[in-house]
Amino acid sequence: MKPEELRIALFSGNYNYVRDGANQALNRLVGYLLRQGANVRVYAPTIDTPAFHPTGDLVSVPSAAIPGRPEYRLGLGVPGIVRRDLLNFNPNVVHVSVPDIVGHRAVTWARKHGIPAVASVHTRFDTYLQYYNLQWLEPLTRAIMRRFYRRCDAIVVPAESTAAIMRAQRMNKFISIWGRGVDRSQFNPARRSLEWRRAHGINDDDMVVSFLGRLVLEKGLDVFADAIDAARAMDIPLRVVAIGEGPAREYFQKRLPDAIFTGQLTGDELAIALASTDVFLNPSVTETFGNVTLEAMASGLPVMAAAASGTTSLVQDDVTGRLAEPGDIDAMAMELADYQHDPALRARHGAAGLEFAKTMDWDEINAAVMHVYERVAERRQRINRLFPSLP
Repeated sequence: MKPEELRIALFSGNYNYVRDGANQALNRLVGYLLRQGANVRVYAPTIDTPAFHPTGDLVSVPSAAIPGRPEYRLGLGVPGIVRRDLLNFNPNVVHVSVPDIVGHRAVTWARKHGIPAVASVHTRFDTYLQYYNLQWLEPLTRAIMRRFYRRCDAIVVPAESTAAIMRAQRMNKFISIWGRGVDRSQFNPARRSLEWRRAHGINDDDMVVSFLGRLVLEKGLDVFADAIDAARAMDIPLRVVAIGEGPAREYFQKRLPDAIFTGQLTGDELAIALASTDVFLNPSVTETFGNVTLEAMASGLPVMAAAASGTTSLVQDDVTGRLAEPGDIDAMAMELADYQHDPALRARHGAAGLEFAKTMDWDEINAAVMHVYERVAERRQRINRLFPSLP
């Protein structure tokens, strides 16, 4: 199947109304597919003032704000007007990016019409529950996810570590890797600015530890703050820069009252702020890849991270950074101490991370998804010919 023969209906829970790594990856994918000649139509919740302009054609689906997290919206279904639009578009692949109500309905629609469904995995939703004292829902959540993913013809995940988890949880047997690239024209060590540091009251020889991402509890904000406190208890002088915005900002500011909070940054401002720090600390265990980790590596920073899915596919312990067991505050503090005492170690790990980031090309990575589409479409065509009544 040629790229121009592909007609992809992409369902997303958040395509552009809040900026995050998942929807930026989806927009990059759509842009790549359009350049290859494929036809793409996106179905997702929309708002009047989205975070950025969407790539490609976007069709709104009914949605409502999520209680407690109103910045995010929950798609409520695939009504008749959307189903008619789907029929007119006549896709030969349905791509679903989140196991929500709309995702489930989209897979059902695809199976009813003999169209292959591909699911992409962007985050480990089951791990979120521990941050909201809902651990008792994990078995039910995994059962719902298993039903969702096993009804798909294939799934794509960002890293082999995530694929291993999906296989162990019996989510699907057709799993391919859709990694993430990094824009090295934006994220690179040349963005480092002493002027930016001085403007924020940072001395030239201070070691600055950065956080980058949505300020939400599931990003491990408590672990980050605990690691900083533990390092300071060892008389390790540290400055902290928190880049991002979110509903847990007030909590994070109370935990780290002397940190520099930049709010959400984009473009050159983001690249300069990140490259102007010295160590990137990522305590999250909910990531399937960790776009921010790769952006830090491309900026020449060593990475101190929790050894969790996604991160372990990026960070090589004691080569491009340091890994610690999730939640191991003492280990993280000790490793931050090592970086503070040994600037040469920081430079060595940062340089190794930069070399790794140079291998992460977006077009090559997105081509892997297009090949999955081609394979499942061709396989479904054969199945439909042999078993025309099979859903």
